[in-house]
Amino acid sequence: TEGKDESSAAETTPPRVPPGKGGERSSILCSGQLFFEYLVVVSLKKVSEGRYEPRISYQFPKRENLLKGQREEEERLLKAIPLFCFPDGNNWVPVTECTSETFSFVLTNVDGSRKIGYCRRLLPSGRGVRLPEVFCIISCLGCFGLFSKILDEVEKRRQISMAVIYPFMQGLRESPFPAPGKTVTIKSFIPESGTELIELTRPVDAHLEHVEFQALLQRLSPHLILHIFASAVLERRLIFLAEELSVLSQCIHAVAALLYPFTWAHTYIPVVPECLLDTVCCPTPFMVGIQRRHLERVLEQPMEEALMVDLCQGKIIREVGDEEQILPAKLQNEMLTALTKHNYNNNVLTSEQVNTLVSEAFVHFFVRLVGHYPSHIKWGRSGSGTFQERSFCKAMSSKSCRRFLKRFVKTNMFSLFIEEAEKSRIPPEGNG
Repeated sequence: TEGKDESSAAETTPPRVPPGKGGERSSILCSGQLFFEYLVVVSLKKVSEGRYEPRISYQFPKRENLLKGQREEEERLLKAIPLFCFPDGNNWVPVTECTSETFSFVLTNVDGSRKIGYCRRLLPSGRGVRLPEVFCIISCLGCFGLFSKILDEVEKRRQISMAVIYPFMQGLRESPFPAPGKTVTIKSFIPESGTELIELTRPVDAHLEHVEFQALLQRLSPHLILHIFASAVLERRLIFLAEELSVLSQCIHAVAALLYPFTWAHTYIPVVPECLLDTVCCPTPFMVGIQRRHLERVLEQPMEEALMVDLCQGKIIREVGDEEQILPAKLQNEMLTALTKHNYNNNVLTSEQVNTLVSEAFVHFFVRLVGHYPSHIKWGRSGSGTFQERSFCKAMSSKSCRRFLKRFVKTNMFSLFIEEAEKSRIPPEGNG
């Protein structure tokens, strides 16, 4: 997500919301749904000198007539949101200037469904010193670019009056979420400006609509990106450090998206709230973002082996040591060539072009290595398939590719992918 005293952890034990999992194409799961479930405003309320607690000061819409289970689910959600809107801690100083920033977080419900919080932290207009507030849109739809545009409109209206935000969000709530590549137009009235037409367009490629690969390429060399990819592909522990919440959330979403068509299926917290820093002690795989100010505290934790990446300085602080050897050398060099072929930072390419070129390089890697999986699913007469792991690995002529595949087939992401394939593939005629 995209501050500062640990004493808050003891006093306000945060709701232990199961962390999200990365890379999932939420928009596909939620087609036909509302743009968003809630808009909440999270403000800082003073609890003692210099110490503030984030609390929801505005919620739209207010929900009524909920069943008991739904009400409990909603209360759990609303309790967790402030913590992720202000993950930096509880020490704040009112200021006269503060740059707006956009970031997102992911929460997983008890039933495994996912909600994304799209946040805009801004300083309300006014005179004198003020505290920032966060506008957070909760949706099950993964489309960062589109919601950033919506938050631009919210911020524009906030500078006029809170009252102008309500009709805009109501109009959005009544509009259908567009299909990939399509546009929806929202009419919105602003005092003194009249009626505006706001066009919201979804990218053509739905699996890249929550991604900004440019954010990663601006901070890390292609070489380091491949080290990170190698660690993620084997489901290791990854820690990203940056001070800005927007940098952390954009870069972590980008790393998770490099795994497409596979999905990161473990703990995934784009910005870890200060009171949950002990997440880095987990023995299981995780992909987390931590504000750089907490680096010393993180290094003091009894951590298992992890890859730790400093996004501010563009370097790896801690590594396992074998990252260079994980990916087959020939394919690794091909990806390196693809990533260095274009000067991604010269603004000649659009964000969508960068996303497509980067994604193609990594998808090509997976196609070369695992693209032959359908011919190693044995179909029974009942129509159920069984994956033949041994023959699948042996089918590769390259020794280094076989070595990589033997490790990759043991990952959770590959298992989930194959489980789906065993269920959904229609066997070729005459097979089985």
